[in-house]
Amino acid sequence: MAEKVTIATVARHARVSRQTVSNVLNTPHIVREETRQRVQEAIDVLGYRVSQAARQMRTGRSRLIAMRIEPTRDGINGSVLDRFLHGLTETAELAGYRVLLYTAGDTQREIAAYDDLLSAYDLDGFVLTGTDHGDARTTWLAQREVAFVAFGRPWDDPTAHPWVDVDGAAGTARATEHLLERGHRRVGFLGWPAGSGVGDDRRSGWRESLRAAGIDPAGLDRAVDDGIAEGEWSMRDLLSSGEPPTAVVCASDSLALGALQAVRATDPAVAVVGFDDTPVAAAVGLTSVSQPLGEAAARCVDLLTAVLDGDQQSPEPVLLQPSLVLRHTA
Repeated sequence: MAEKVTIATVARHARVSRQTVSNVLNTPHIVREETRQRVQEAIDVLGYRVSQAARQMRTGRSRLIAMRIEPTRDGINGSVLDRFLHGLTETAELAGYRVLLYTAGDTQREIAAYDDLLSAYDLDGFVLTGTDHGDARTTWLAQREVAFVAFGRPWDDPTAHPWVDVDGAAGTARATEHLLERGHRRVGFLGWPAGSGVGDDRRSGWRESLRAAGIDPAGLDRAVDDGIAEGEWSMRDLLSSGEPPTAVVCASDSLALGALQAVRATDPAVAVVGFDDTPVAAAVGLTSVSQPLGEAAARCVDLLTAVLDGDQQSPEPVLLQPSLVLRHTA
């Protein structure tokens, strides 16, 4: 009979203490990355399996966290959270957690799902996405002392709860600055109606970059709901104005793809930049702002485990920087 693989076996193979192996399994955020990788390699090689029942008895946790998956939309921007979810699942597994998925069409249905899930499962916490002003979800969870972390800022109070976000204003600013460096002076913007935390943040990066260059942004932007068709007709509207833009920055790849349809026959060509760097953007050669979604997911797990470990101080929020992926359209 093969010898049973234990924590001690893993520790000997990784050349660390048993406590270090236990830390990797239960509180990985306190272990150095190099050590954590070495222990994880030993676990994989030896085929060590943690007894979840024993661990739950020892820690009082289910090792189960929940996240909502977005309803299917145009098949473009939904892929953004798909990449985040993939990173979250991988990182959570390394930390000894499993991810439970659920769906909800709006905020009230999502809160109802919280109630159902907490009644049916012994959940440790939630990972929220898509925060906005006056977010009722965070209030509901905080009032019931349910642990959670958000991928997205609390727009009304930056200290309200633990969060990880990507600096959207920095992304659109970088896109706008790139176009200005290419000689464009009339740089338009296609974004969402005012009032959206994410949308307003992305519009502000474009607007402030133009002002810093001495350019008045008035009349150069359009506010529409997200979508390819909306991007196309709002871009046509911009092009029909007295002084049409020679380039445009968009709040999403969906809007940018619609803009590309509208500028297809323009001469000279109008430069187009999207946001989110979706697979469709790569396929059609669309320049786009890319979010570090894998890192965002990993940091969400780190913050949530810190909350679950009872850190007395609220974990510091994390604001990550996006990058501009240059392709044919700009």
